[in-house]
Amino acid sequence: MDPDRVLEGLDPEQTQAARALRGPVCILAGAGTGKTRAITHRIAHAVAGGVVDEQQVLAVTFTTRAAGEMRGRLRALGAPRVQARTFHAAALRQLSFFWPQVIGGERPTLIESKVQAVARAAHSVGIQPDRNGLRDLAGEIEWAKVTQVRPSDYEKTAAKTGRQTPLPGNEVARVFEAYEELRREHNLLDFESMLELTAGMINEYPAIAQRVRDQYRYFVVDEFQDVNPLQKLLLDAWLGDRDDICVVGDPSQTIYSFAGATPSYLTGFAARYPHATVVELVRDYRSTPQVVRVANHVISQARGTTSAGHLTLQAQRPDGPDPVYQEYEDEPAEATGVARKIAVMMQEGVPAGEIAILVRTNAQSAAYEQALNDEGIPFTVRGTSRFFERPEIKQAVHLLRGARHEVPGEEPAPLAGTVRQLLGQIGLTDAAPEGRRARERWESLSALAQLAENMAAGTGHGGRAVTMADFVDELDTRMAIEHAPGFEGVTIASLHAAKGLEWDAVFLVGLTEGMMPIIYAETDEQVEEERRLFYVGVTRAREHLSMSWALARSPGGRRTRKPSRFLDGLRPASPSTAARRAERRKGGPARCRVCAAALTDAAERKLGRCLDCPSSYDEALMERLREWRRAVSREQKIPAYVVFTDATLQAIAEQEPSGLSQLAAVSGVGAAKLERYGEAVLALVSGADPAQVFGGEDTGDEPEDPTDE
Repeated sequence: MDPDRVLEGLDPEQTQAARALRGPVCILAGAGTGKTRAITHRIAHAVAGGVVDEQQVLAVTFTTRAAGEMRGRLRALGAPRVQARTFHAAALRQLSFFWPQVIGGERPTLIESKVQAVARAAHSVGIQPDRNGLRDLAGEIEWAKVTQVRPSDYEKTAAKTGRQTPLPGNEVARVFEAYEELRREHNLLDFESMLELTAGMINEYPAIAQRVRDQYRYFVVDEFQDVNPLQKLLLDAWLGDRDDICVVGDPSQTIYSFAGATPSYLTGFAARYPHATVVELVRDYRSTPQVVRVANHVISQARGTTSAGHLTLQAQRPDGPDPVYQEYEDEPAEATGVARKIAVMMQEGVPAGEIAILVRTNAQSAAYEQALNDEGIPFTVRGTSRFFERPEIKQAVHLLRGARHEVPGEEPAPLAGTVRQLLGQIGLTDAAPEGRRARERWESLSALAQLAENMAAGTGHGGRAVTMADFVDELDTRMAIEHAPGFEGVTIASLHAAKGLEWDAVFLVGLTEGMMPIIYAETDEQVEEERRLFYVGVTRAREHLSMSWALARSPGGRRTRKPSRFLDGLRPASPSTAARRAERRKGGPARCRVCAAALTDAAERKLGRCLDCPSSYDEALMERLREWRRAVSREQKIPAYVVFTDATLQAIAEQEPSGLSQLAAVSGVGAAKLERYGEAVLALVSGADPAQVFGGEDTGDEPEDPTDE
């Protein structure tokens, strides 16, 4: 391929990066600025121009998905033999190759999850944490290993760095030491030991170092802000005394410091290599100007070591809708409100697969799963397991391969129907089943069925019908580059898991102090990492961005939560209760207590909120109020709605006034009604039985309220 043709379609900064073919290169790439496009075109340009042989290039990234995407793009650009791998995959490949000559004997078993081994180690030293504690211990051991802290030094190092340990430092050290002993005794290898052994092998054996460095002469490292000391040790071993390395990253997206990552290698790159070429990519092709303004504002408030390196994004897309800021009374109301907004969005044409709900912690997911399920909206919870390594996918691929050969002379059966029929044999049903694991299995199989439907509807096979053999070939290609098919449903993911992804519409939820920033972010550095995490969430949105928070955890709970400080200067000022009352006294428009919009409808003014804003109240309280109203209505021989309308009762149930002054502030409770019914209503709110309040039993129905819709 003509080297100059490779550069076609790049913007000026991307072109500058792609033309910087030799020596150290640092690309500072903001969110949505096309960094993968820049680095893959740079590699392809170097290969096409004869600067380097494609088999001598090693492109390193952090996720199998990103590595697979990079390989796919390089293949399309005419460089299919470039190695694009994660640090761990590259290290495992090299360690496996050289193991017989360096160490010999039986190869160790790779541990993909430490939890079981940590549990055995903890038990051996008389410590028995619960499952959450085990996960925290495993994470702490990983941090120690990537930062090169030995068990004997752990307690002192943890105290010196102010680390929040899952157990007392001396107990973590004991479990850590027992874990390492267990690992050596049973010939187990974890990911950190694998990187350490590979680096040690290269550094200690000159012949191996020469072979590795002859093989790989040209390095590209993506997401360089997330490199940890152990990965840097391996990278330096690969490089030796050479400097043909291109690093790409964004200090503003450093979100793994808790796991040992440090942006200092990126921010200090130019100091280490004074002759380095430094290119900044700031043209944002992903998000609308409205989303970009939010992102720039959030990161402009950053403080600390990464604040000086933040990039100001320049939006390249046309205008879109303004971001939405929404306050809810409690968490269930927030989940329900978000699900309803998604339902409306889907009716307006936004595909479910282009919508995401991003949460700070995985524990927040359940409420949104339930709310989406109640609305009949398909969804998937993004996990960390590799798609093609899931047991159900391995079983499905085996089954599909067995059906790939057509009978000569017979018309091939329609692909989509055949694939669904085959997958039905191993659990694919028309509707998603109940239960997290059953649903995850169903989603995996459904993703394969959807891929078959998409291929069958396409036109990429010369006009002929797509066959089962074509489908299996596509699966084999996707497995080779680790390109998993997508599931057409709303994505629920943690902010950390969302890194590197993007959607048309993003809902950032639970944005309260204590959740964003998280409550255990105590130091300035930890709070700033939370700010960067929020920034990552904002920059996942292409067009629609919604940010919400709840004032209470559960219905009827105290509404004491405050919106995240990261929203300061972004969200419209929400009028206080006193201000709303003063506005009503002056004859001005009442305001919705949820979204602050002016209320014009009588029922809305009574409720104190828009009719389509989420409502949440104690159903038992509402029933007590209705039962009491029926009794009053019969006793006084007046229609029930004359006592209080349905809207006023609902407003009382929602606001749960604790005194006469608060009850008086509810629209529909005038002075006469306050005097006549106030004490009874407050008793009902406090939990009193309607029969005790009224002094009789409730029977029969009440007349319909003609003023309520």
